[in-house]
Amino acid sequence: MDAHAQELKKELDATLDARRELGPEYESALVDSFVEKVDTQVRRRLAEERLSAARGGARSPAVPGVDGNFGERFGFAIITLVLAIPLSAIAAAHADLEGLLVAWAGIVGVNFIHAAKRFRRGSAE
Repeated sequence: MDAHAQELKKELDATLDARRELGPEYESALVDSFVEKVDTQVRRRLAEERLSAARGGARSPAVPGVDGNFGERFGFAIITLVLAIPLSAIAAAHADLEGLLVAWAGIVGVNFIHAAKRFRRGSAE
């Protein structure tokens, strides 16, 4: 596990500990804070890769064997999973199992559309 992943894991653990201590009424603020931290990490990593490429260095992917857009895809996946927690809770509380299924269909649909868009863009290049 690299330093970036360890830092994100610590942030997630801290967020979950705070959620346990503060209760569900602060869940939205905690999720927003964690998403901001993930977004900052992803932006920083992308900026580092772009700077390296601009300096003439080979564009090194974040993970060996993965293309250079890994940070964007990883960030999108993390954000949708983090947002899935309160969406699932709200949907299940207001519409039981049917609401939960609709919420997850939307989450899967957004991820599918994002992946399809990236696939089409990748095949056009």
